[in-house]
Amino acid sequence: MKFTLSWLKEHLETDRPLDEIAEAMTMAGLEIEDIDNPAEALSDFTVAHVKTAEKHPDADKLKVCTVDTKDGEKQIVCGAPNAHAGMKAVYAGLGTYIPGADFALDKKPRKIRGVESHGMLCSAKELNAGEDHDGIIDLQGDWKVGDPAAEALGANDPVIDFEVTPNRPDWLGVDGIARDLAAAGIGKVITRQPKTMKGTFACPIDIRLDWPEACPVFGGRFIRNVKNGPSPAWLKRKLEAIGLRSINILADITNLVSYDRCRPLHVYDADKIGQTIVARRGKGAADSFEALDGKTYTPGAEQCVIADETRCLGFGGVMGGEASGVSDKTVNVFIECAWFDPEITRATGRATGIESDARYRFERGVDTGSIQPGLDLATELVLELCGGEPSEVLIAGEAPSAPEAIDFPVTEVKRLTGIDLPAERITEILQMLGFGVSGMGDSLSVDVPTWRRDCTQKADLVEEIARIHGFDRIEAISIPPLPGRREPTATIGQNRARHARRALAMRGYHEAVTWSFCYRDHAALFGGHGDGLELENPISSDLDVMRPTALIHLLTALQANADKGVEDPRLFEAGPVYLTDAPDGQRLAVAGVRFCAAGRHWAGTREADLFDAKADALAALEAADAPVDSLQVAAEARSWWHPGRSGVLRLGPKNVLAEFGEIHPRVLKALGVEGRVIAFEAILDSIPAPKKKAATKARPALDRAELTPVKRDFAFLVDDAVAADTLVRAAKGADKAMITEVSVFDVYAGQGVPEGQVSLAIEAVIQPREKTLTDKEIDAIAAKIVANVEKATGASLRG
Repeated sequence: MKFTLSWLKEHLETDRPLDEIAEAMTMAGLEIEDIDNPAEALSDFTVAHVKTAEKHPDADKLKVCTVDTKDGEKQIVCGAPNAHAGMKAVYAGLGTYIPGADFALDKKPRKIRGVESHGMLCSAKELNAGEDHDGIIDLQGDWKVGDPAAEALGANDPVIDFEVTPNRPDWLGVDGIARDLAAAGIGKVITRQPKTMKGTFACPIDIRLDWPEACPVFGGRFIRNVKNGPSPAWLKRKLEAIGLRSINILADITNLVSYDRCRPLHVYDADKIGQTIVARRGKGAADSFEALDGKTYTPGAEQCVIADETRCLGFGGVMGGEASGVSDKTVNVFIECAWFDPEITRATGRATGIESDARYRFERGVDTGSIQPGLDLATELVLELCGGEPSEVLIAGEAPSAPEAIDFPVTEVKRLTGIDLPAERITEILQMLGFGVSGMGDSLSVDVPTWRRDCTQKADLVEEIARIHGFDRIEAISIPPLPGRREPTATIGQNRARHARRALAMRGYHEAVTWSFCYRDHAALFGGHGDGLELENPISSDLDVMRPTALIHLLTALQANADKGVEDPRLFEAGPVYLTDAPDGQRLAVAGVRFCAAGRHWAGTREADLFDAKADALAALEAADAPVDSLQVAAEARSWWHPGRSGVLRLGPKNVLAEFGEIHPRVLKALGVEGRVIAFEAILDSIPAPKKKAATKARPALDRAELTPVKRDFAFLVDDAVAADTLVRAAKGADKAMITEVSVFDVYAGQGVPEGQVSLAIEAVIQPREKTLTDKEIDAIAAKIVANVEKATGASLRG
């Protein structure tokens, strides 16, 4: 919502500076997004007087002007056809930045066809003050040389842009903003109420409501013999300042009333419509019409349309049709001032994709008491600017009843907020906000105005009082600590995620926080979205399903970082993934991605591979208290992983804790990621719950071996289809008490090794505990290792 400071002052009598008004808006809940002061952009431009304008000696379309400026008399070469002696123009001195043309003048005089030019005379487009670029600005009025150009152009009016919360549609009118600011002590409300305009003849157009649930009340008025055309300068300036395009007087009046009073209107060319206006359900193809946005729509049965006896004229509360729109040739008009159901309006807007000021207001809830005042204000403006003769007002249906009164004990304010205010001050705040207050003492009866249907209970009134009193004025008081020992509040999952985050950060990863929803096409690359996970009201039309994996946005973010020159970006995220819409369909995952390509280093580097991804996955799982020593490795990763360069970590045949490896090139290409990428994704919810430990603060006894460990190497011939992990686990299981570690240190396939087999060399660490082992005892353990490996894998000891 945008408005100018001068527009606000038409409703609020105040002498407060702009910064105080902005601060008061923020503290009252009107969150300001931007304040645009056009005078700042035009601060270097001033009024100048053109004394002479002679033809350039060497160019037919150029003139050499002698100009009185704030810098003295200057010679300026100008190509504008309207440059003439005696005019007042806008002067830009040497070195000035021209915003509309996006360039800066040279700091030294420039020769144009042999004649020096000391500055520039500007057009409206060059100052972003209009679209006129055919000639320089010809200022009208008694302006002096050196006066600010912003003042002469009427461009010294700051524009305030703020975010409107969905529950406050009254803020979509400048009068509603003024009301809240007055309550906050910034000024006095001076909103002028429209005159009641009596009609001189009966309205010749009848109104019928065939779907009162969608349109319970519809007011209309016929005005004949109007003269439409371009809007006056003041109206154009007011609308263009907030980014609206001036169309013609009648159309501009509807925009003015919509932004001024949050009262959307629509004006029909009465000679283009029938004798009866009907609010009804859409009839499909029979109601197809071209809207004012130039697109053709086909209304359905759940969409409210406004029609006459023969055709559909537009969507109720959303957008009108082109065929019945007003033009400069319009003579007779019919003004529509209706109220449309917010939910039906919202559904129609979503289904059609139409974004309009009317929809934006009606779907939030327009004041149900604004039918007659809206028609009165529109009539007054039409008669003032277009002339004409009004009919009597015709209102069909009945507006929704006013909100119910709220019984309000004033003690609620202190009970809920701690603010101790007298009943007189509470009453004053509510009345300044438009609430009706009656009753005596500590118990009040509060009548809720029709524009504040968000207030339905006592707590809502307390919030209004606290908001106007000032949240910043509430005294900060610490909550007293509860007695006794407090147990940690973090859940097992939260602790696991926190520990995994720390482990990955220590491995050089940076944490990312990405959307929990994604593109449908991207989800399909990772197995598709689960049942019931399509979004009915997505934040974007593309982000319409819940993500099945955290890898999607991490991969696109990885490429975005690489595009910005980040060397070796590594990203991880700990967050939810969504498999189904069942209660257990959401899982907590931790995922990480990085490029395979190695950076440059004097000591040499190597490319990252699936084993790096495996190590990262194991680090995250170990930090999350997963039993990593019991994990099995299998080449069973799903289709979005590179076959032969990926795997899974699992507990038993079904419980997969993590997937790791290279991402499939097909997936990377679809996501626009260049190069090879390794990644991992671990599901923390799949880690078995830890066993409960006795409640004690004592540390366990130190378990440290004092004797020197013994290392033995073994080389086995094994089928190349056997996983190395299977052999390692078999060797370690030969004597769990004595063998503390087994690792692979060599893999060989070639001369001397039968085809289809590999030579796998392992190192086993034997750790004596009670005494030094004899050679015989060490040989016995080595024999167990060989026997266990042969039994588990079919391998044989290489001679």
